[in-house]
This record gives sequence, C-alpha cells and structure tokens, in this order.
Amino acid sequence: MTTRVPTTPEPIPQKVAQFRAEFRDRYIGRRYSGVAHFAFTSIVSLTIVAWCAATVRAPAWWELLTVPATFLFANFVEYRAHRGVMHHRTKPFHLVFDRHTPSHHHFYTHEAMAAETPRDYYMVLFPPVLLAFFFGLFALPVGLALAWLTTANVARLFVATAVGYYLSYEWLHWSYHQRPDSFVGRLWPVRRLRAHHTLHHDIAKMQKYNFNITFPIMDALFGTTHAGED
Repeated sequence: MTTRVPTTPEPIPQKVAQFRAEFRDRYIGRRYSGVAHFAFTSIVSLTIVAWCAATVRAPAWWELLTVPATFLFANFVEYRAHRGVMHHRTKPFHLVFDRHTPSHHHFYTHEAMAAETPRDYYMVLFPPVLLAFFFGLFALPVGLALAWLTTANVARLFVATAVGYYLSYEWLHWSYHQRPDSFVGRLWPVRRLRAHHTLHHDIAKMQKYNFNITFPIMDALFGTTHAGED
C-alpha cells in the first residue's frame, strides 16, 4: 500500500487533539507568537547569509567548493543527529530527545501533520536561542578557524552555507506542517518532501526510515529511504 498525502486537511484524531490541547496549556506560553518566531529566525539567518555572501571577493574555483562541501556535511549532520540523539535518549542530549520523540512526534503524527494555528509553530521551529548557539558556538568559531587556515573567502562561504542550510531546515520543516491545501502546501517540491517526512511521522516507522528533513540525500546513501510501500 502506498502512503497518500492528502491535499485537504483530515480530521485530527481524538488522541492527537487531546495531546495538543494538554501540551499547549502546559508548555506554550500565552505570549508566544509563532509568526514572530518564524520572522526572527528568518531575518537573523538571512542577514548573516547576506553579509557573508556580500563580502566574498573574487573567489577562486577551489574556494567555491566550500559551498557543496558544507552543504553535504550539513546534510550528513542533520541525518546523524535525527537518527541518533533525536530518536535515542543519549546523555547529555536527553532534552533534544524529549522535545523531539515524545513531544514533536505526538503533537504531529502522519494522520495530523498540519499546525492548527501559528502557536503550534512552537513544536516545529527550533527555539530562537538555538540559532545563537549554532552561530556563536559552531559556525563562527569554525569560520574563524577556516579564515586562519585557508582564506577569508572560504570562511565566509562556509558560514553563509551553514546558516543558509539551518534556515532551509527551518523553512522546509515548517512547510511540511502547514495545511496541504495552503499555498505553501500545494507547491510541488513541498508536496514531494512532505510525503517523505509524513511517513517518518508514522510511529511504526520513525525509528527506521526517512531521517533527512530537508533533502533525502543521506537517506538514499545509507538505505533508509521508505517510499511509502508497506
């Protein structure tokens, strides 16, 4: 049987509706704004990417290889983190597991993928503080090291690609959890990638298949792609 991704919203199962209601009351503050959350992540990330890209000066061909190399590395890290600590409780990353497997995967299931209101973006987007940690503790230090070891162009291309990949993760993941009949949900690339991610949200399959959230390159490479046929 092939997994069908609906083009119109389906009724939310009672157990999912109850979980969402209890989770919202307990964890999502009344002042939380999903729109502001999305805007903050987008604006800060785009600002970093734009500044880094604009300051690259006459890059050599080998410096430009930084972009695909960083992209593939980020795709691998996404895959390993999702397959590993996000689905297996591992110290000191137990909070990552708790937010993902018992929370995100029960808030959104393969039967109820769409957010009901922007407040539900809380369970799709990374916390804003994670962007600061990602940039300050990873992208910037690695960029500075690359500038010292290689060139400023390599460093700026690395940071631009790494932060751009982070943003593509956020945008694509957000798009999968929109209504399938919305403008974003009807886009062909989103429909294709949403089908891949929807199958991962099947509790029976989430530990085995479709770990890439952006582009399923590593799923194909490591043989963990499930096309939806049982």
